[in-house]
Amino acid sequence: MGSDAQGQRERTLLQELCGTDAALYACLSTRLYFSPLEVISKKDFDILAAEAERSGDYRPPLDKAIFEGAQNPAESVKYVEIVRHLAARAIQATEKEKETALREGRAVLAESLEKRNEHQRVLRDRAGDILRISSQFYSEILIVSREDARREERLGEKRSAEREEGRLEDREKAGRRAKETAQKGLGRRERREAKREAKREELAADARKNARREGKSAIEKEEKRIAGLEKEGRETRRDERKG
Repeated sequence: MGSDAQGQRERTLLQELCGTDAALYACLSTRLYFSPLEVISKKDFDILAAEAERSGDYRPPLDKAIFEGAQNPAESVKYVEIVRHLAARAIQATEKEKETALREGRAVLAESLEKRNEHQRVLRDRAGDILRISSQFYSEILIVSREDARREERLGEKRSAEREEGRLEDREKAGRRAKETAQKGLGRRERREAKREAKREELAADARKNARREGKSAIEKEEKRIAGLEKEGRETRRDERKG
């Protein structure tokens, strides 16, 4: 699952969805991903299933079946059967590994494999519940992921604007210093005119700075508005799940 703040948010969501169902939570906490689009294989399901038959590793096709089933609730019957079938095959493969481990005296490995099978039995016996919870989980996760991506994009734009503002101010300061230096070689009348011109440019620079400050303030207000809407949306979806 996720890590740090994302991982905590993920665990909290899954705990909320599973309630007091400890077996379901224990199983799904090892099966669901905070970044499914990055983790779950992009290969076709049939290819993953064929690879699993050869290798005995059924996790990739199971992960893909759960994710696809979660996104296609109208086809839940189809995906329930797929998950049941794959979980049953995974149990058989794991049992063979466990028997080998026991023959070789590797008790710790055998115990670990039995723990894996406990979760795989939940997948097999409760595929309907698995897909129901996974559908709610991934629906929320993908919404929040899109919100996070848009927030990072806005933050990047803000930082870029701040860097550009710094460059503009540096150029303006350099221009003023250059003109101040040039004024030293002018006559009295030229210096007076140069000072008036410098004052006009200073006022124009202040106006530009104020405009940038107002623009920054508007962006910050819009960010707060968006954050409020996102929070409201999360709370509404949470209430709907509870209802």
